[in-house]
Amino acid sequence: MKRYRLYSLSALALFAFVSAGTALADPRGLWLAQDGATVRVISCGNGLCATIASPKSPIDPATGAPWADKNNADPGMRNRPLLGVEVLSSMMPDGPGRWSGPLYNTDNGQTYPGHLLEIDRNTIRVEGCVLFICGGQNMRRMQ
Repeated sequence: MKRYRLYSLSALALFAFVSAGTALADPRGLWLAQDGATVRVISCGNGLCATIASPKSPIDPATGAPWADKNNADPGMRNRPLLGVEVLSSMMPDGPGRWSGPLYNTDNGQTYPGHLLEIDRNTIRVEGCVLFICGGQNMRRMQ
């Protein structure tokens, strides 16, 4: 009987520890992408959204002008500044430390099913998926 209680208490303690770690994590904030751009993750409704807070450099070397959403599928949107473009939309909770929803890829102007995954308190991973193949990048917390 003592062994059963010990196992039960151990399982309960482990569950509480894991739950507390998940509860403390919060992906809202400013994140640095691998290319040098920054992305701001905010609450939107019951989910998360993210916008470009700063592009990878102030000037697009191909145009000599500030970065624009030049690859957007909608020709009317191709001249809008990249600053402030929403790249994660209505990401809804999809498990502990995981959100799922649309991800806009500024490199090709396409929107994909995406995921935001909390790796740890200072690291998130943003992934886009096509036909069950997912690729993405880790981002580091700036604030």
